[in-house]
Amino acid sequence: MVLTLLLTAVFALPSAQPAPPPQVPDVDTCLSCHADRTMAVALPSGETRPLYVDIDAFRASVHGNKLGCTDCHQDMTTVPHEARPFTSLRDFTLAYYEQCKRCHFANYTKTLDSVHFKALERRDRMAPTCVDCHGAHDVASPHKPKASLSRTCAKCHQGVFDVYQKSGHGRFLEQSDDVPGCTDCHRSHDVAGPRDGSWQKQTPELCSNCHGNKTLMEKYGLSTAVANTYVADFHGMTASLQRSGTP
Repeated sequence: MVLTLLLTAVFALPSAQPAPPPQVPDVDTCLSCHADRTMAVALPSGETRPLYVDIDAFRASVHGNKLGCTDCHQDMTTVPHEARPFTSLRDFTLAYYEQCKRCHFANYTKTLDSVHFKALERRDRMAPTCVDCHGAHDVASPHKPKASLSRTCAKCHQGVFDVYQKSGHGRFLEQSDDVPGCTDCHRSHDVAGPRDGSWQKQTPELCSNCHGNKTLMEKYGLSTAVANTYVADFHGMTASLQRSGTP
């Protein structure tokens, strides 16, 4: 009888419930002001900085269900906010872009070796930062279509992009993700410039990643021989000597 009562008590216990998902910090407080489409601040440069946040765009972003406002805007501790010494829109961007490294430190450290960061070190205030490429409240997935990634680069490199679009690669970028886009050759966070010596020396291997891929080349009726014949001719042999450090 005792055993029966114990078993009855055990099986009568409520089953364990899964833990609720972590709650995203509430943004309602911030939106009580920043949902106003007319909210903006005039800057000494004569520019206007909109302070409106599109909550639908934010919720649809990669951060929308993970981060709250103060995860990035940690300095906003009082309401109304303290005045900021920004004189232009660019001041605003340069002041905040390093917030990204708090979560994305590995990618941030890669940018320190990029041609873009070298431009920042030269005090080129227009050199691209994280938010210039990824956006701020509307950050899209890095797995978005390759064509979109290349169009992002075109915001600064329109002339190069126009030439690229007419090339054998660029003409088919919108049709297939097999086609190399900007970041396939120049990388993304540790972007290599065309005048970078190490990047120039690695271009034969870079091109061979696709043109030496038998499966990929057969898919488009192309030969993999181009990689081998290039390495065997005068130009390829010269490039090989450069890569090996031979003067």
